[in-house]
Amino acid sequence: MIILKSRDEIEKMRKSNRIAAEVMAHLQEMIRPGVTTGELDRVAEDLILKRGATPAFKGYQGYSHALCVSVNEQVVHGIPGTRELKDGDVVGIDCGILLDDFYGDHAWTFAVADVSDTARRLLAVTEEALMRGIASAVTANRLYDISASIQEVAENAGFSVVRDYVGHGIGRSLHEDPQIPNFGERGTGMRLRTGLVMALEPMLNEGKHDVEVLPDGWTVVTKDRKLSAHMEHTIAVTDSGPEILSRL
Repeated sequence: MIILKSRDEIEKMRKSNRIAAEVMAHLQEMIRPGVTTGELDRVAEDLILKRGATPAFKGYQGYSHALCVSVNEQVVHGIPGTRELKDGDVVGIDCGILLDDFYGDHAWTFAVADVSDTARRLLAVTEEALMRGIASAVTANRLYDISASIQEVAENAGFSVVRDYVGHGIGRSLHEDPQIPNFGERGTGMRLRTGLVMALEPMLNEGKHDVEVLPDGWTVVTKDRKLSAHMEHTIAVTDSGPEILSRL
């Protein structure tokens, strides 16, 4: 069921997503060789709690941490721990927030020090795919116009889009309808309507789109173990165009 949000509800969601953006900005300043994924998680949880919010991922379907932190070939849902970031890594951080009964969701993939040209291009193209997807989230369009925009940017640059995991509606639940794949045919899917709030999250792979889940039951990796990048904004469809809620 699609749940459209009122202007007041969107404003509440802006507050939860702004916290996610503030946390992400703080974590970006921490990213350097030698920092552990667990350190990022501990700092994020402390920041979230100090703002009167709740880490949305912690306890969700049994997940144990405030963040998902995914390094290199890890696509999404990486579990924070003792792993130290190294020069040349790319690290994806996914942050969920619950504040006043509404969720925020924001993710970004960062370069650690001096990364390869391929890695740098992958990050740039993933960001471009996200922004092109957002630009397609207007009331005149259909849902899979967003999907097609993301897919075209990725594949025109020689990368692939993950097909097993998708973007999603968001509101009083972390995951709501509709699902938003990162591939699709233009002109198909539901008509976009004012009040629809979605978390768009392109996941682009350096190599093939195939992925698998590690034995920990959470961490998703590329089957060919090539690099992956994940970037996500929560947006609202409005009469005046798409609004990004998860930014400062």
